[in-house]
Amino acid sequence: MAIPITVLDCDLLLYGRGHRTLDRFKLDDVTDEYLMSMYGFPRQFIYYLVELLGASLSRPTQRSRAISPETQILAALGFYTSGSFQTRMGDAIGISQASMSRCVANVTEALVERATQFIRFPADEASVQALKDEFYGLAGMPGVIGVVDCIHVAIKAPNAEDLSYVNRKGLHSLNCLMVCDIRGVLMTVETNWPGSLQDYAVLQQSSLNSHFEAGMHKDSWLLGDSSFFLRTWLMTPLHIPETPAEYRYNMAHSATHSVIEKTFRTLCSRFRCLDGSKGALQYSPEKSSHIILACCVLHNISLEHGMDVWSSPMTGPMEQPPEEEYEHMESLDLEADRIRQELMLTHFS
Repeated sequence: MAIPITVLDCDLLLYGRGHRTLDRFKLDDVTDEYLMSMYGFPRQFIYYLVELLGASLSRPTQRSRAISPETQILAALGFYTSGSFQTRMGDAIGISQASMSRCVANVTEALVERATQFIRFPADEASVQALKDEFYGLAGMPGVIGVVDCIHVAIKAPNAEDLSYVNRKGLHSLNCLMVCDIRGVLMTVETNWPGSLQDYAVLQQSSLNSHFEAGMHKDSWLLGDSSFFLRTWLMTPLHIPETPAEYRYNMAHSATHSVIEKTFRTLCSRFRCLDGSKGALQYSPEKSSHIILACCVLHNISLEHGMDVWSSPMTGPMEQPPEEEYEHMESLDLEADRIRQELMLTHFS
């Protein structure tokens, strides 16, 4: 690992952070261990991203020496996974902080453009049934095709007057709605909601809500915690279980819902720019929203390529994003309550 670092430092010493260093950093010049420690991903994964995003990152430029797609991707991955906010990663590949910022912006937008390619609900009946079978095998909860929850990601204050992004902890954040399957694959991601909105309000205004209210997934439901209202397509836990069937239902619900809690921990562990331990994202709400979405796209691509994201290494104690404090949401939907009662009677009695 010492050799590539020495080469890069010599380039910086001789030439400064100018264009002459940009062509000197090649993936083949560094070890796999170096790539994993600095950028969080193995060599073949980075090569795949170069192939996937190369066309978008090779747009015409007025500059005499354009930054290569490979360097842009390394810069962005370094930022996403380190949470160091650009300076350290810019030094590592020999580019200025201004260039580093452009690289992060370019790669982020290229990933966001491809979000629907990698983040989506399965459309065919066989895949939907496979989701139900996998969730049922986990804890015996039938009919489940996904687990939904929200996570706050800290951002800088947009301006002194705008309080819409101030969450219940008094911090500025985006409240991000996500749905995952049993492996942690994200099937829905909405990252644009202001932190002042409670989870149930985010869901109520979301595209996800419209999708399920339109009856796109009949005889199926999501699982959500007590921060959401019970719906015909969203099963929540009972506030005060009384019967053995209700206790068994709540236990199965908790075991199944833990999948998304684990996914959130993994996401923040791999992409340290999201975990808040080194400060809030220093961007506007719109740009911060795109960075979060880009990290989610990379998360899914990682799973698609067989990377074990469950065991992504922690690089230190992780400061969790502020959690929502909420009261239990009582059901206002009689039909949803009937479905939950029938579910408990049929499967948990």
